[in-house]
Amino acid sequence: MVLCYPTRLEPKGENRMTQRITDLTLSVLACVAAVLLSWPFWRNFEYWPESHIAWWIYFASGFVLAVYVFYVFIGSLRILFVHDTQEQAATIVKDKLS
Repeated sequence: MVLCYPTRLEPKGENRMTQRITDLTLSVLACVAAVLLSWPFWRNFEYWPESHIAWWIYFASGFVLAVYVFYVFIGSLRILFVHDTQEQAATIVKDKLS
């Protein structure tokens, strides 16, 4: 007997768009926290660069990259948990059929 896993990766009844908005919101909040922790104010402005424009470009590009990395990480983590629950469900079904 071949057990087929469902192709859906999200739990039944959950809206995909709501899930994406939640992931993006969590990613942005995590990045805002990271930017606030690395703000030069906390170090008495000792690390300001010569060019303030370069500093703004550095932080803006880093923020965008960090949002992307957090978003991908949260998505990968969700897939990992879904695969784990599918594996447990398959094991339970297999045990019942035995």
